[in-house]
Amino acid sequence: MLDFVYSLLSFIVAITILVAIHEFGHYWVAKISGVKILRYSIGFGKPLYKKTFGRDNTEFVVASIPLGGYVKMLDEREVEVPESELGRAFNRQPVAKRFAIVFAGPFFNFIFAIFAYWLMFVNGTPGIVPVVGEVIKDSPAAIAGMQPGDTIISINDVETPIWDVALNEFLPALIDKSAVDVEVKTENGANTVLHFDFSSVNADIETGNILTILGFKPWRPVATTEIAEVVSDFPAEKAGLKKGDVILKVNGVDVSSWNDMAKMVAAHPGETIELSVESAGTIKQVSVKTKIAERNGKKVGVIGISHAASYPDNMRKNYQYPLFQSMTKAISTTWTSTGRTIQFLYKMVKGEVSVRNISGPITIAKYAGLSADAGLSKFVGFLAIVSISLGVLNLLPIPMLDGGHLFYYLIEIVKGSPVSSSFEAVGQQIGIILLLMLMSLAFYNDLLRLFG
Repeated sequence: MLDFVYSLLSFIVAITILVAIHEFGHYWVAKISGVKILRYSIGFGKPLYKKTFGRDNTEFVVASIPLGGYVKMLDEREVEVPESELGRAFNRQPVAKRFAIVFAGPFFNFIFAIFAYWLMFVNGTPGIVPVVGEVIKDSPAAIAGMQPGDTIISINDVETPIWDVALNEFLPALIDKSAVDVEVKTENGANTVLHFDFSSVNADIETGNILTILGFKPWRPVATTEIAEVVSDFPAEKAGLKKGDVILKVNGVDVSSWNDMAKMVAAHPGETIELSVESAGTIKQVSVKTKIAERNGKKVGVIGISHAASYPDNMRKNYQYPLFQSMTKAISTTWTSTGRTIQFLYKMVKGEVSVRNISGPITIAKYAGLSADAGLSKFVGFLAIVSISLGVLNLLPIPMLDGGHLFYYLIEIVKGSPVSSSFEAVGQQIGIILLLMLMSLAFYNDLLRLFG
């Protein structure tokens, strides 16, 4: 329950920030263009907070449904405009100004992404050095010649200091079914370049684990079965397990490592398991009914305990850049991420990428909570990715979105006059249908991930 509340609050904070930035783009460009602004709203529905400001008595509103927002401008198509203010009506502006005002919303999403990435690079992102632990037989990694103990140095000449960066560089090649050159440092200290070819990989990236598709697992420190922490209100605490207890057997089977023990517990979701536990020098039998959790789309059993094994200091790295270099890196990362998002959508339209990759508010809320829990850098990185997605989505030529209005303005520029009201009305109807279909698909995918 607490995880749900935390994810919900993180989602509200994230969406509020991104909507405010997007709508501020419209507001600011409209303001400097001389257009009168009636309302600047973050959210839809019943106002929770309202205040007027400026010489135009513009209303600033925070509304109850935090799934969007809008900037309402003076417009003859909506209200009767006094003759003295006709020059400040949106519809009376030259097409270039109207285009700039509408384009400013998505543009500010990209500007914010640059700022967020800059903040992330300046602050630094803690991560683990990408050292390979296990290579799966006949996988792309095995065919390329990757060995346990290899450290991934770079992918296509892009440095990969932590796992997050390495996986992010692998992803485009998996989507494209193309090839990458991976520079690794072997256990004996030699550097070599491995050629990964994904042309024959047919795995579904949305449902499959990327590491499993690549064919290797990260190196992890071996943990004993000694309990380092017991989570409050979970089955382990209720069964009397304590910090320092050592689990010897699960359902009568000896367990020598934390991983082995965890796998056996996970295999019994919602079932009662029998544990042999050494506690304060005494061996006792403990019955625990596991709690059902979801992991990678599957139901697993958990009891609420953690181990004390940790990565050595030389495996931990803070992915960080100097102040000014961070800006260059932020701009290039935003550019690359935008291109990948457009490419991803294009391949989805072509049917080369599953529509199951489309996420709705439930999935976004989940990742908002996870990123917020991981620290400031992870959260602002998450904001940057979602901001880019919103910017690209809003530029699609779909009526009701900014891109739809921009498309109308391009037609107006070509033909020398605005599109007819009947044409625009038909477009709005089509836009509403397309958006409802998109939202329905996103919610369906969310529920599918949630309930499997």
